Amino acid sequence: MIKPLVPFLFILLASLSAADVDPSLAHASVWTEIWPDAEGKAQTRKVQGKIWNNAIQTALDKDNAVHLPKRDQPYYLDGPIVLRSGQKLTADSDAEIRLKPGTNTCMVRNEHIVGFADQPVPEDTKPDTGITIEGGIWTTLANGVKDSNGNHRGASSKKDPVPGTHGVILLHNVRHVTVRNITVRQSRAFAVHLANVSDFTVDGVTLDRHGRDGVHVNAPASHGLIRRVSGVSHDDTVALNAWEWKNYAPSFGAIHHIVIEDVHGSPDGIPSANSIRMLPGVKRFSDGTTLDCPIHDITVRNITDIQDFKLYDQPNLEVGRDNDASAGIGTLRALVFENLTFNRPGSIQIHANTDGLTIRDVKLNFPFTADYHLIELGPKSQTYKHKSDDPATWTEIFSPDLDCTVRSLIVSGVRLREAATDLTLEQVVHIIELTPNPDYPKTTPKGGSGKGIWIR
Repeated sequence: MIKPLVPFLFILLASLSAADVDPSLAHASVWTEIWPDAEGKAQTRKVQGKIWNNAIQTALDKDNAVHLPKRDQPYYLDGPIVLRSGQKLTADSDAEIRLKPGTNTCMVRNEHIVGFADQPVPEDTKPDTGITIEGGIWTTLANGVKDSNGNHRGASSKKDPVPGTHGVILLHNVRHVTVRNITVRQSRAFAVHLANVSDFTVDGVTLDRHGRDGVHVNAPASHGLIRRVSGVSHDDTVALNAWEWKNYAPSFGAIHHIVIEDVHGSPDGIPSANSIRMLPGVKRFSDGTTLDCPIHDITVRNITDIQDFKLYDQPNLEVGRDNDASAGIGTLRALVFENLTFNRPGSIQIHANTDGLTIRDVKLNFPFTADYHLIELGPKSQTYKHKSDDPATWTEIFSPDLDCTVRSLIVSGVRLREAATDLTLEQVVHIIELTPNPDYPKTTPKGGSGKGIWIR
């Protein structure tokens, strides 16, 4: 169960009268942006606009709340708007807020962001509380697969950013926070990046040709609700990463007591990742000490057109798997997946030590084949070739030599379209037992020696 949020705090926030932004405090500026032309070729164009950071911050300082009405022109930012405890930023649903090219930061964040990249998070980090962000179309102007208009990273600040920060909306070291009814368009950072967070709500996120994760949660995190997330994203729609690649995590620990509901992938024919990830593990700090990073007491329900549920180990390919990998297979406990709809083939892939996994009420609305299984238990192997024909440069994406054990797996109500009876466990569950590929690198993947162990 999710702990109730502090009611007095939200009554207080609701009573705040949002200040108007004073256009005279926005300063004029000139810059260039790169946009594709009708043929998709990059074209540079000159932009004359206004930068609104000072106007917005002044309104927040005055009334602790600010509202951005729709304008004919976007609100441009040249750095993050910083929200203190008890402050509220709202915008009309069609008010567009853009990050000026080359800024390379988040767009809005809380005040006291602190990172613990090399130690467990202390008990008292003096978090910010009672922050609300609602409405608006937020974009960092990443208008193509390769072109980010110089906004490659969602860092906490231009100078000395907290390591691992990477969000359009960045809320780290916070309690009792709400993000509601936003659209994130063509951005390269995580749409909403949360960490060291409890008692939070993310309700209503539309991803519009988005380049990275939608709602991305790093540990420690607890007692949260993530709901109504949809659209097109080229990475995970929702991610709960207790262990994490070190270049994307400000802190590590446990993630627990989270509800994820009403998440929708993209329609057929529109390329999108359509995935939900949970990444447990064991963090090894530079002094050799370790920290268990489990994920437990999670409910995932009312999900449509998410094809991949990624509950597997995955070392860091960006800095090299030998430089950043979990110090052991992670732990999952007390997970519930219910009311899932697959309008095309998809799977729940588990490579973690798991104790308590319930999967119920699943509709498979696509042609069923004998080799299809909804649930896959065990390690994966896949070769990443770095776009090279030289096998010496190839690397393994996953952890194919590590076993995992799954206990207390309960499956019910997995049915084909309009079927009157459930599929059998043998039709639903596949146990993976890898073997080395003797023909590697002539054929891939390399394979491995790991296996899934199902204690029934």
